Formats: sequence, structure tokens, C-alpha cells
Amino acid sequence: MDDEIMLSGYCRAIDQSRMVLVESDSTGMHADCSYPDCPHASACQLAQQLCQLRSVPST
Repeated sequence: MDDEIMLSGYCRAIDQSRMVLVESDSTGMHADCSYPDCPHASACQLAQQLCQLRSVPST
């Protein structure tokens, strides 16, 4: 089953707020931003939300 989630928060890479589309499918979770390779991921509100999504088991 495919899922889509929209996250909202401040992105340090572009220095402004943004919406991030997160899709999950049988191959994993995919975000339309540079997460997890973004150099600002450790200080990013969106990356924190994405980490929480990764730790939640799918139903």
C-alpha cells in the first residue's frame, strides 16, 4: 500500500519554510527533499519529523 504525507517546517538548506511530500511504498520512504543526505539534517525540523515517521511501524 502506498502512502503520501505532507510535512511542513523550516528548511535550513533553502532558509525558509517549505512543504515536503513523503511517499512510502514497498521499497521504503522517499521525501522530495535531500533527507537524509542534507548537510543540515541534524538541525532541521523537517528531518526530525522524517526520523519520527521512519520509526513508526506501518499499518
